Amino acid sequence: MIEFDQLYQTAILHKGGEHRVAEYLPHIQTHADLCAQPNAYYLSRMSLRIFRAGLKHEMVDRKWPAFETAFRGFDPFSCAMLSDEDIEGLMTNKAIIRHLGKIKSVRRNGLFVRNLADEYGSFGQWLADWPADDIVGLWLYLKKQGAQLGGMSGPYFLRMVGKDTFLLTRDVVAVLVAQGVVDKVPTSQKDLRLVEAAFLEWQQQSKRSFAAISRIISMTTAAL
Repeated sequence: MIEFDQLYQTAILHKGGEHRVAEYLPHIQTHADLCAQPNAYYLSRMSLRIFRAGLKHEMVDRKWPAFETAFRGFDPFSCAMLSDEDIEGLMTNKAIIRHLGKIKSVRRNGLFVRNLADEYGSFGQWLADWPADDIVGLWLYLKKQGAQLGGMSGPYFLRMVGKDTFLLTRDVVAVLVAQGVVDKVPTSQKDLRLVEAAFLEWQQQSKRSFAAISRIISMTTAAL
């Protein structure tokens, strides 16, 4: 497998310098920062990611203040306690996106966030404490225990809140396939673990975050 420094040098060439590469790197929150965020923040970001899926992000973002009002500030307890009648009422609210499955996901994810907060002190504490070398395990946990957090929704939610993760974008997958890590878009747990092992190796070489590594890799694909 190619050394990370070769990928980095290719990214520098494509972007026109190290400073240009640095401008594109995502921000990662510290352990303390993740712990400090309220539970409602995480449910809001989780729900924003779910409603963005398949839609223009700008359109969803413009409506989000109305979502915050409709879902009571995304307080996990309040959202977990939404009744079927409450859901029906939300489906008549023209200020939000009236997608029944996504609206119901807020109720289920409210319970998900609330249960973890009760067990660990806060959702942010649970998230911050998740082992950095088991990011695929975190993806799988979000998919299994949450609602509509499979596929890329779980990883994108993590990126939105600043938890370190790589993203399997088209460009990143192209590099992984070119380097023989996988032979197709990784979806099975076996292939995802192979990808995770590659990122851990690149992390050891570079001392960079998963987020930075995947963004740098995505800048190299013009040469593939």
